[in-house]
Amino acid sequence: MYTRPVSRVPEPQSVRALVTGASRGIGAAVAQALAAAGHPVVVNYRSNHVAAQKVVGAIRFAGGEAVAAAFDVANATAVAEAMAALGEDPRPIAIVVNNAGVARDAAFPALKSEDWHRVLHTTLDGFFHVTQPLVMPMVRLRWGRIINMASLSGVIGNRGQVAYAAAKAGLIGATRALSLELAKRNITVNAIAPGLIETDMIADLPRDKVIPQIPVRRLGTPQEVAELVRFLASPRAAYITGQVIGISGGMG
Repeated sequence: MYTRPVSRVPEPQSVRALVTGASRGIGAAVAQALAAAGHPVVVNYRSNHVAAQKVVGAIRFAGGEAVAAAFDVANATAVAEAMAALGEDPRPIAIVVNNAGVARDAAFPALKSEDWHRVLHTTLDGFFHVTQPLVMPMVRLRWGRIINMASLSGVIGNRGQVAYAAAKAGLIGATRALSLELAKRNITVNAIAPGLIETDMIADLPRDKVIPQIPVRRLGTPQEVAELVRFLASPRAAYITGQVIGISGGMG
């Protein structure tokens, strides 16, 4: 008779979750969802201190545990210094949500070199700088969850988003490759590909033209994306790894 292998699953309060770009939008919703699941949460932000503290305050008001951590994920030195400081807490960071990203939309002939590099540095270098030092502690723990926030643009492309689509497609490739390296250690690696979500990033889009293109005829919410992250970070998702999960209202 086949017996399912039993793996040690740590208690939620014993492992911390790090969410990058968590001062607003999807990142803020994800931080609050993981805190509601019982995890102490590190709310990363680059510059918006007031917004990050608001997220931390909301988590604490709801009875959760959270701290803010200011660093630019694209800056290797800043990330290393932040990780050293965060490492003073004995509870490992065994859940990481790579959500930080920027968009610099422009038709490709008009795309500036500095915008191209900023988009790729934030998404891809940020993934490497944050995730790489956390992998071996997860391996020693024999448990971990790495969740990368990709985009529908990285799956099907989008006009005016060559840089953004390239960065997110690269993140999807990294997700699939890393999942193969870590699967035997009970560490899952998945990507989420949101479509049009109600955030500041799409605030300037004409709703009357955009919404008819979405099969469900509405925008998604950050909370809907956060619930998917919460599930992927849970023991219930232990058999899901190397996947790109769309949450786009039927687009793509």
